[in-house]
Amino acid sequence: MFTRAADHLAIAGVTPISTLDYPDHLSCVIFTQGCPMRCGYCHNPQMISRQQAPDAPRWSDLRVFLEERAGLLQAVVFSGGEPTLQSALLAAVREAFALGYKIALHTSGVYPQRLKPLLPYLSWVGMDIKALPEDYDQVCGRRGLYQGVEQSLELLLQSKVAQEVRITLHPNDFNLAKLALLLEQLQEMGVRHCAIQLARGGQCLDPAYRELSNPFDPEQLQTLINHLCVGFSRLELRNI
Repeated sequence: MFTRAADHLAIAGVTPISTLDYPDHLSCVIFTQGCPMRCGYCHNPQMISRQQAPDAPRWSDLRVFLEERAGLLQAVVFSGGEPTLQSALLAAVREAFALGYKIALHTSGVYPQRLKPLLPYLSWVGMDIKALPEDYDQVCGRRGLYQGVEQSLELLLQSKVAQEVRITLHPNDFNLAKLALLLEQLQEMGVRHCAIQLARGGQCLDPAYRELSNPFDPEQLQTLINHLCVGFSRLELRNI
């Protein structure tokens, strides 16, 4: 599981200062290398491989950066890729936590057994729900992932960690009926904060996703959100 020291964390990139990745917090975002999913709309395909680039940032350098900015930055966000794929993640989280930072995690939830030991250190989690259960294999390009995702969501909902569930919409994967059904299922599970993100074309893993030939009608989408928002504390639409 989490067996390696923080210096073994494979990092794809760093955003030194962000106001977007942890709500209402000034944060440093660390993008880890490697992802088990193959979502067609993925716009960071260079992060899928587990192999770190030779010129990528190293945790030893980030440690110095975080030490120097303790008290100036409020939080450290671990994003990806899929951060929980990294066996050095827990050690890195503990080091950042010991410096006084709040810790946030962006995750697809595919490894519930790895999410659980992280929860005591986390202040906020953004969890991606990719599709309806029956569509998960197709959307993610891998089989057998949904059971772990469901377990992770249950762990998160049972915890005291602030959270947001995020759904990325691409017309190749969703229509409005599927979106409505997924939102209803999430309500029933106890999700209260949800963000619907519109996928973008351009650089995507699957060339078939690069052209948004049949985008969602903004008025119909907003009508759906207005209808279902009563079941959430917050339901919002945003671009990514």
